[in-house]
Amino acid sequence: MKDTVALITRMIESGKPHQIITANPIMVMSALENPAYLNMMKSVDLIVPDGAGIVWAANYIGNPVTERVAGFDLLHQMMSHGESKGWKVFLLGASPEIIEAAALRLKEQYPALQLVGYRDGYFKTDEDMQVIENIRSHHPDILLVGRSADTQEPWIAQYKEQLQVPVIMGVGGSFDVLSGKLKRAPALFQKLRLEWFYRLLQEPWRYKRMLVLPKFAAKVIREKENVQKP
Repeated sequence: MKDTVALITRMIESGKPHQIITANPIMVMSALENPAYLNMMKSVDLIVPDGAGIVWAANYIGNPVTERVAGFDLLHQMMSHGESKGWKVFLLGASPEIIEAAALRLKEQYPALQLVGYRDGYFKTDEDMQVIENIRSHHPDILLVGRSADTQEPWIAQYKEQLQVPVIMGVGGSFDVLSGKLKRAPALFQKLRLEWFYRLLQEPWRYKRMLVLPKFAAKVIREKENVQKP
């Protein structure tokens, strides 16, 4: 986590646009099934091991990561660091009610944070340029994007250069947790790497997505020797 925050700091100081992905097994399986998604993941500037399954897989194949860098925790580290650095932050995603509540919560937690703007993620393709111009007009250093899984990272990759924001990171359902709509998994669930199960208890409709997890584990076990081959 410390190294990640240091790298993000250098990204912001460079002024050039960078995309960060907080990777989980569902993203990896999507990449294996969709060449365009795979190419997109290969093109980003930084991928951090967010999902517990990614950390397990790295350990299983004998190339362990130092620690899990959970996207939600990284978000808070960025906001805390941003207070002292004077970073400007823009939030994009979720519903109008959720994103407003998330913005208010962040300002309560980090009163010195320069939260320069926010807007919901419910816009159509023909509105993309309008949204991009709105974001650019606020000159943020960090753009946090929380949209649907199939839209979030590809949208960032498509418009990274137009956005010209030094750090753009997809945050998935983090706005739901920030707003108070959902609760983050208790420490015990996090320690046992069962955050996905706690999320499922709160949102049972997500079960279809969760069916990918055993497929991911089976593939890692079955193809252990080939996991890191290009």
